[in-house]
Amino acid sequence: MSVRVRIAPSPTGNLHIGTARTAVFNWLFAQHNGGQFILRIEDTDTERSRPEYTQNILEGLSWLGLNWDEGPIFQSKRLDIYAQAVQTLLDKGLAYRCYATEAELEEMRAMQKARGEAPRYDNRHRNLTSEQQAAFAAEGRSAVIRFKIEDGRQIIWNDMVRSEMSWRGSDLGGDMVIARASVNGIGQPLYNFAVVVDDMDMKITHVIRGEDHIANTAKQILLYEAFGSPIPEFAHTPLILNIEGRKLSKRDGVTSIFDFKQMGFVAEALVNYMTLLGWSPPDSTQEIFSLKEAAELFSFERVNKAGAKFDWAKLDWLNSQYLHNMPVAQLTDLLIPYWQSAGYEFDPVGDRTWLEQLVSLIGASLTRLTDAVEMSRLFFTKSLEYSEEAAIQLQQAGATVFQGILAVLDNVQLTEASIQDVIKQVIKEQNVKKGLVMRSLRAALMGDMHGPDLIQSWLILHQRDLDKPRLQQAIAHNSSPANANKST
Repeated sequence: MSVRVRIAPSPTGNLHIGTARTAVFNWLFAQHNGGQFILRIEDTDTERSRPEYTQNILEGLSWLGLNWDEGPIFQSKRLDIYAQAVQTLLDKGLAYRCYATEAELEEMRAMQKARGEAPRYDNRHRNLTSEQQAAFAAEGRSAVIRFKIEDGRQIIWNDMVRSEMSWRGSDLGGDMVIARASVNGIGQPLYNFAVVVDDMDMKITHVIRGEDHIANTAKQILLYEAFGSPIPEFAHTPLILNIEGRKLSKRDGVTSIFDFKQMGFVAEALVNYMTLLGWSPPDSTQEIFSLKEAAELFSFERVNKAGAKFDWAKLDWLNSQYLHNMPVAQLTDLLIPYWQSAGYEFDPVGDRTWLEQLVSLIGASLTRLTDAVEMSRLFFTKSLEYSEEAAIQLQQAGATVFQGILAVLDNVQLTEASIQDVIKQVIKEQNVKKGLVMRSLRAALMGDMHGPDLIQSWLILHQRDLDKPRLQQAIAHNSSPANANKST
């Protein structure tokens, strides 16, 4: 059997991490089995579906590397197929027109609640005569199409994650609406019906989705049987939970896939992390792998039943590992848009060599791409604001240290070796300790006592002619009346 799986998002919002994780599991399973991964857009909700959401979904899956083999297939272009399928069930006597009004249904539910019963449709229009149907139609009532569900039926399937699953027909809420109301014909199909018709037509062999679809699966199995169609295998994956163990929501700071991108996560790290949300590799010590590597290892035997807790610290760690091991040129390409958004002035082409030197300097300290904005600010700004520690250090150094360095710089071409010579010369001429000079240089050039390597930073600043103005700024800072008084 050739494996065929699908991801079927609704374009009523941006691609969310829950949908993306489902897509990951489908893609991995297809790849592992040499199968096909199909993309279907379930856009029959015309009021809420938006083309910009469709575009977001397509771009998000592509960014994550989840390329599809067929599609995108749009449900909105298949309405005639659904109508024909509904008619098939009507002709078989497995579905019928229900003319109950919303007011009647509300009254029915209120009575059930008063008796302490679970709300369900009471199948009141299941056996209407043609005369009764005509009378309701004459009143101007429109009819939904309901599919018959027998209360005594037991629905059993072997879930690839949860083993044997069993539902009673009586727990499914009565006869199911499969198409919306229409005065003259068959209205818009509803989810449980359209998805079965699609999966039959597309020959889907395995349906992989979240555990919140389990009740839907029982209903859908009945529809497969009604059409005389082979029933796919089902895998219901664990939900993604927050730290308190509740279903993850936007309140937990989790948003669309492209918001993760804007937060500074790279696609490789995010998709790596999503593979670990509910699945564990055979080697429990392995945490970093590509999609291709994960696909070779993937099986539903290692997918957990319990919910998967979302761990920001783990995602940050994974992201840092990808950034630290990324080629400098690739990392530079990723960082340029963040620097541009921050308003930093540079030529992406003309300053390329300098930018790559900067990336080489700060790359090993990055956790997210966004960290580079603040971390590299001092290399793009002409003047500095001193931290409290740096200001104190400048006072301890006094102006003569910086004057001595400036005097030597006029006759030196800066390299790593020549910087060391400059420092040695100043130490000797001014009879000061090396530690004082090094700390003072950091304060003057970087405005802080913490940061990347001092010598490499100096060389990068020098290439943009920022080192001498900063040494002069340090002298001016110490010479100002307020700071001069502090040093005496």
